[in-house]
Amino acid sequence: MELSAINKAFAVALQHPTGIVQSVVPLPSSKSESNRALIIAALCNEACQLENLSKARDTQTMQRLLSSSDEVLDVLDAGTTMRFLTAFCTITHRKSVLTGTSRMQERPIGILVDALRQIGADISYEKNEGFPPIRINGFSPRQNHVTIRGDVSSQYISALLMVAPVIPGGLTLELTGKIGSRPYIEMTLQLMQRFGVSASWQGNSIHVPEQAYRAASYTVESDWSASGYWFSIAALASKANIQLLGLKTDSLQGDRIIIDIMERLGIKSDFTKDGLQLTKISHVDYFEWDFSNCPDLAQTIAVIGAAKGICMKLTGLGSLRIKETDRLTALKTELSRFGIATQEVEGHTLYIHGNEATPLQAPLEMVRTYQDHRMAMAFAPLALLYPLHIERPGVVEKSYPCFWEHLAAAGFSIQTIEKQSVDEHTTN
Repeated sequence: MELSAINKAFAVALQHPTGIVQSVVPLPSSKSESNRALIIAALCNEACQLENLSKARDTQTMQRLLSSSDEVLDVLDAGTTMRFLTAFCTITHRKSVLTGTSRMQERPIGILVDALRQIGADISYEKNEGFPPIRINGFSPRQNHVTIRGDVSSQYISALLMVAPVIPGGLTLELTGKIGSRPYIEMTLQLMQRFGVSASWQGNSIHVPEQAYRAASYTVESDWSASGYWFSIAALASKANIQLLGLKTDSLQGDRIIIDIMERLGIKSDFTKDGLQLTKISHVDYFEWDFSNCPDLAQTIAVIGAAKGICMKLTGLGSLRIKETDRLTALKTELSRFGIATQEVEGHTLYIHGNEATPLQAPLEMVRTYQDHRMAMAFAPLALLYPLHIERPGVVEKSYPCFWEHLAAAGFSIQTIEKQSVDEHTTN
């Protein structure tokens, strides 16, 4: 079946006939690295050579808008594109209106706008205060020090850091509160360094002097966030021999921590000359982890715990509220369809009450994705246990366009189904 047919389908019927997975997986390129590299390259005075850029819709959107001369820039549902372009268009004096999907217009951007206003930006809201769409009217440098919360979204901080070198006098960021997703900020600084920009980070203060980016060549690494779904497949398969291509030991990506997480959940990793080899081992009965620095892995890990009957305490989940959907609520809702009890505490902690003696129940309804690519991919490995229907499979185009194609190559059976068929399935 053609990939385009799967991505356009209302839903897919997914199952694995044997539960045995042997596959070599050419993982997609990192959109996190790609989108940062594209912004930095656009700030260079000379052309840069960027290799292995992500084919994800978010990155294609970034490329399209950076080369566009239109006043209205529609980022669709791309969060990094919205945040990064807000800072980029401001500092490069590009008058524009930034807008997006209805969900994007519900995702806050006020913290970034307030920070840009502190340093001289003239930005107004077109509809609701604190949310897109926004209009960038101009920039007149006023000060070189800004205070910004570190516990909401690292993308706000990364957006400011990347434009900081071209601001007259540079920029110092004072981060308040707990710093979330710290590895993503570190990735940004390391990529900036690859293009000749130095910065210092002491305590909660990051200082970037005024300086010029230097054109360079850069090859984007495979996506560690995407690797998590294959770790999950390895964990749930009866037997697994999986090799993930293009991952590096010296990765800039914080989600490399999946190696440490999954070693406790039943998967050992070994680097080869081509990537990473996954091997099944025994797993723990209780698991606790703070996802403040790797929130994109939380859904995947929660589903693994539920499937393997592992009791879990997952903390640092506050930022999941402002992603493509309210991921915390979506996760709890969909797990409940499988008979899994969860408990949310203080909006940032989730308990998964797994029970190895009581396996997951096959859901009577299809898995809903809430227009969120990570919901679809986090739940897909459960097809190793029993057939699933997954709604709106095309959402994976946001970060992993070839996901279903790679599943098919790994032995999964995938069939597209029409809405009427889904309705019949859910009512019988």
